[in-house]
Amino acid sequence: METPRGQRAPAPPIETQPAPRAPFRDGAAFEDPRILSLLETPRVAHREVPHEREIFVNRNLRMDRIELVGFDMDYTLAIYHLRQMETLAFEMTLARMIEAMGYPPEIGGLQYDPGFVIRGLVVDKLHGNIFKMDRHNHVGRAYHGRRPVPLEEVRRLYRDEKIHLSLPRFAWIDTLFALPEACLFALIIELLEGQGRQVDYHRLFDDIREAIDTVHRDGSLKAEVKKDLDRYLVKDPDLGPALHRLRSGGKKLFLLTNSLWDYTAAVMSFVLDGVLAEYPSWRNYFDAVITGAAKPAFFSERRPLLALGPHGEPLGEATSLERDRWYEGGNLPAFERLMGIGGDRVLYVGDHIYGDILRSKKSSLWRTCMVVQEIEAELAWLEQHQDALQELARLEELRLRVEDEVAVHRSALNVLDRRFEREAPHAEDRDELEDERQRTKRELEGLRRALRDANARVEALERTVEEGFNPYWGLTFKEGNETSRFGEQTEVYACLYTSRASNFVFYSPMQYFRSPRAAMPHERSAPIRISPYGDEHGAPVAGDRPSKASKASR
Repeated sequence: METPRGQRAPAPPIETQPAPRAPFRDGAAFEDPRILSLLETPRVAHREVPHEREIFVNRNLRMDRIELVGFDMDYTLAIYHLRQMETLAFEMTLARMIEAMGYPPEIGGLQYDPGFVIRGLVVDKLHGNIFKMDRHNHVGRAYHGRRPVPLEEVRRLYRDEKIHLSLPRFAWIDTLFALPEACLFALIIELLEGQGRQVDYHRLFDDIREAIDTVHRDGSLKAEVKKDLDRYLVKDPDLGPALHRLRSGGKKLFLLTNSLWDYTAAVMSFVLDGVLAEYPSWRNYFDAVITGAAKPAFFSERRPLLALGPHGEPLGEATSLERDRWYEGGNLPAFERLMGIGGDRVLYVGDHIYGDILRSKKSSLWRTCMVVQEIEAELAWLEQHQDALQELARLEELRLRVEDEVAVHRSALNVLDRRFEREAPHAEDRDELEDERQRTKRELEGLRRALRDANARVEALERTVEEGFNPYWGLTFKEGNETSRFGEQTEVYACLYTSRASNFVFYSPMQYFRSPRAAMPHERSAPIRISPYGDEHGAPVAGDRPSKASKASR
């Protein structure tokens, strides 16, 4: 090779061997550089999960041990436009109360107020109030009509007695179906009492419930929905892929709904037919379809499981469960026997905390996933107010330190006062002690002023976050500084919870859902916790939280 004069030809490249990998210790394969590299740059693409679409975990659940996944239909697989659906139920219930129950025609002019009602409220049929409780059954916010009940009256009515929601006096608003009931109750009281009329609160609520149950039971409400499915139903593009993902992971799927076969066919065809080429009909996704299940009786009674013909006609008691066939009614033992799968190998996904989640948890070892549609709006609101939440967290920490320092200064001032009273110090000592006492008083007053201002700022921030989301009730899962009663029941009875059934599309069908282990107070202050994600076992008994075990298994 020729080179310019005075220059040396470049040396040929030297082939180098890659540096040897650092060995890892026996029994420490988790330190293998190849594993660490794979974790940093995984070869299999992961789909990013938006925070509001995450599946949240109360109890560890291994999907590789789940063989059968079941779904409710209404508000689970079929997502409704809430405002339109609730307004329809509200208006049809009002019409029935006027036409069949003799209520005055002027109540027909009432307008549905969707901002006034959320899940987790309690109707008091004795006093005509609606209130929200925390996890300790402590009554927080309360309204009579839409007028706030004064705090003194709340204390007088509810602080000296135990609230038992099983009593006929109370009605628990725990489903989206029930929201129009609570709104009707408040608005009718507001209207009639505003006219000076006496209202029998117990009868009023029972009439509202009877009227709304009737429009559901006689098919009139569902007939209206079927006339305009596009108005009332949301097409979720991720639903088909989510069900396909579960089936591809070797899971069998079933549908278990209280709706009858004709409404089920119309709704499911609308939301799933033709979404994926592999499933031309919605029924191709499911290994069993049971309509008219009458939950929660399905979990506790022994109703026969009937096979239906192609037009819904009963063909007698079922002796097997076949794909592409309809079934109606049934009971838990018969279903598990015919499917050949039961216990904690079944995951059931539903939206009703009593009919779907609590009853299945009490009656079986089925694992549960609760659909809480409201999560998406609540998380979006909280993310918009991250600055306020961060300031709240900082002030809470500061407030603790100030409170501790106030206690220290009060104790020090007591000691100085006793020295003055008991020891009768000499004049030169008295001046020094007096200076120290005055300095301690000034510091104590400054600390108290800081505490008052911190408390006021915390209250203002909490009002901004809570009442900005809902001016009546605040956040769904909180009441004051505690988890709400609705949040507590979600935590106790649902192994998983999420905003929609289609969120399974973001996860492997072999996913290990791990829950952060609940820390005891002495652990929270430790820099590092032992077993932050608990152990591997699933729920050993129904309602597996130890403090709830006896109640949940009754």
